[in-house]
Amino acid sequence: MHHCHSSMDKTTRVCFLLLRVLALGATIAAAIVMGTSHEKSSFFTVQFEAKFSHTSAFTYFLIVNVIGGAYSLLVLFLPTESLLWRLVIAMDVVITMLLTSGVSAALAIAYVGKKGNSYAGWLPICGQVEGYCHQVGGALATGFAGVIIYMLILLYSLHSAINPLLL
Repeated sequence: MHHCHSSMDKTTRVCFLLLRVLALGATIAAAIVMGTSHEKSSFFTVQFEAKFSHTSAFTYFLIVNVIGGAYSLLVLFLPTESLLWRLVIAMDVVITMLLTSGVSAALAIAYVGKKGNSYAGWLPICGQVEGYCHQVGGALATGFAGVIIYMLILLYSLHSAINPLLL
């Protein structure tokens, strides 16, 4: 990764491209893993179905990761001469904030699903739907990786925007 800080324009572009490809991979993977998380189980006589769409925070997580992935894809195909590059930094900020809020919301719910909340009388469900919980955990880890990559992209964008001003 330390090659990315070189002053050479080509290396910087390649690193930038690599980060964007990684961001695309992480956001789409997180969306797919969350979107396919689903498990049926019975608790005594109660039929029980765990699905991402039953939880608004997980649905939100899925949507923001799809948005993040679509955006990453669009940026990859943006021609270098395009004036839209001026918007990219602002959009990077928005996407990073969206992804962060998505992961945060989903993490909070996942934590309750795993540990329960005795004060609110919410029971942990992961004992009943272990596979589902592991898959949601995987989606959250991938989503978190996406956030980290986007933060790197953001630092990079800001660095390349501010650098010419300082020189």
